[in-house]
Amino acid sequence: MASRCATLLRSSRLARARIAPLASRSRCLTTEAVSSSAASPPPSSDPKIGRIVDDISGLTLLQAADLVTLLKSRLNIQEIAMPAASAAPAAAAPVEETAVEEKPKEKTIFNLKLESFDVAAKPKIIREVKALIPNLTLIDAKKFVESVPQVLKENMPKEDADKLKAVFEKLGAVVVLE
Repeated sequence: MASRCATLLRSSRLARARIAPLASRSRCLTTEAVSSSAASPPPSSDPKIGRIVDDISGLTLLQAADLVTLLKSRLNIQEIAMPAASAAPAAAAPVEETAVEEKPKEKTIFNLKLESFDVAAKPKIIREVKALIPNLTLIDAKKFVESVPQVLKENMPKEDADKLKAVFEKLGAVVVLE
């Protein structure tokens, strides 16, 4: 909340420079008017703390925001995000002693790797590799196939990788999903 107020106040300072008369009318609200309706806090045993509280309660909202930002910078206090309030949990179920085994996350992105191929199917595999990788020439595709094991395609969804694997296996190649 304090960080929202500080951000709001920073933007209002910029606007204040443009519209000074309107900003001076909106700053009339002080914390004295707010605190008069609230119950007063119990008196402190330390008179110095009592004076500080009185001085702070006499500040306007803009002055209080300036005080907060000045204290944060001087005391080197980092702003942290406050956790959002959540609904109270329902009656908790009894906790079992046996830990629930978590399933390992299923891999959804695969690399398609050409491990080996049947020598008789080499021309078909070269053509398929050339079609799969558009910037390869026929000579580059031949060199690519001859230097197995090679990664054909990276970062493929499981469905596409399975389809390509089936195509290459049908041609006589050994393809592995990594």
